[in-house]
Amino acid sequence: MSGSLIAAAFLGALLTGCGGGSSSSETSSQGAIGNGDSKALLSWTAPSTRVNGDGISMGELDSYIIRYGQDADNLTEQVVISDAAEDATMSYTVGGLSQGTWYFSIQVQDTSGLLSPPSAIVSKTIQS
Repeated sequence: MSGSLIAAAFLGALLTGCGGGSSSSETSSQGAIGNGDSKALLSWTAPSTRVNGDGISMGELDSYIIRYGQDADNLTEQVVISDAAEDATMSYTVGGLSQGTWYFSIQVQDTSGLLSPPSAIVSKTIQS
């Protein structure tokens, strides 16, 4: 695989959450869940093309990398979802979020280790 392919393009992210309002038009809020743990549900669609426009199959996807934090310019937390080839639509719940605004971005890595550019950042405001 050529380095010019740089990796699969991420097509989008939808953020919904629990425990507060939102500052993004792509987000919505639902009531707090269970033990008062503030959570955000991230949902996205697997890419079907690479950055250069070439197609990519689900079997070529290795993992999703979710980066998040309370500073949109410095997403310090990370979750790696290693079963990217499992399904075309994915979701993940980030728990343990404290009060304030949280920012999220996602990337996809293919089986050759090529990493996509980060998705657009979405945000979720957790209220007490």
